[in-house]
Amino acid sequence: MNNKIKITECPRDAMQGLAQFIPTIDKANYINSLIKVGFDVIDFGSFVSPKAIPQMRDTGELVDLLNIKEQTKLLSIVLNERGALQASRFNQIKILGYPLSISEVFQQKNSNKNIEQSLAIIDDIQDICLQKNKTFLIYFSMAFGNPYGEEWSQHILLKYIEKIAKKGIDMVSLADTIGNSSVESIKDVYGAICQNFPTLDIGLHLHSRPQDVVSKIQSAWDAGCRKFDVAINGYGGCPFAQDQLVGNIPTEQLLNFLSHHKIDHSLDLLAFESAYNEAKKVFNI
Repeated sequence: MNNKIKITECPRDAMQGLAQFIPTIDKANYINSLIKVGFDVIDFGSFVSPKAIPQMRDTGELVDLLNIKEQTKLLSIVLNERGALQASRFNQIKILGYPLSISEVFQQKNSNKNIEQSLAIIDDIQDICLQKNKTFLIYFSMAFGNPYGEEWSQHILLKYIEKIAKKGIDMVSLADTIGNSSVESIKDVYGAICQNFPTLDIGLHLHSRPQDVVSKIQSAWDAGCRKFDVAINGYGGCPFAQDQLVGNIPTEQLLNFLSHHKIDHSLDLLAFESAYNEAKKVFNI
């Protein structure tokens, strides 16, 4: 396995906002096709309120339909202790992810809790992760700004990352929630966090308009990022972005970047082609 770059494929992010429910077996077939590609991590589902995210109501059923391979870890998003307990019952799920926003408005929208309440929930989830031998990942939502008119600064982001680091959590991901990052801000923010927290495992979950994808990948790579979240065809994105063109970084664009720069990776490209075709069926493209 190549250790220079780690790629997380995000079918959960791609599917969760779709109004039409995708049958569980179709989700399983798609995610199994992704597992064959050899992604380091697959963000496959979430244990959250089915009223809030109806598309994810079958995550528990889905787990047992997946043909896990050793090189791929399953990641599930959770928003509270109950979700963490549900997810932790499955040996197949290795990583629990929690979205912590540095925007009070967005945290309330996303989890119906404020930031201080969320920090307390993180303590509860961390205890569960330690008991159940799960890795805990914190996503920092609005890591590159927010649309709500709240104060935003790199200092605020660093302050909350420090709080998380002091809790002993060493895996974080910076989320460009509304796709408003720039080449300059990716370089500045990622660089500052690496400099201030050299022991953290830091990834990027970027959203982007199509014309900005390559430049954002290049900026992140130049800043030292070797851990990317992606989704085939750029499906998904934040529902609060209010711009259908702001989606995830397309997996195929990252692979093209790696090929162009002759950067090694461990993905099976033939299996990826099959998964890409499977995605067309799932998303009716």
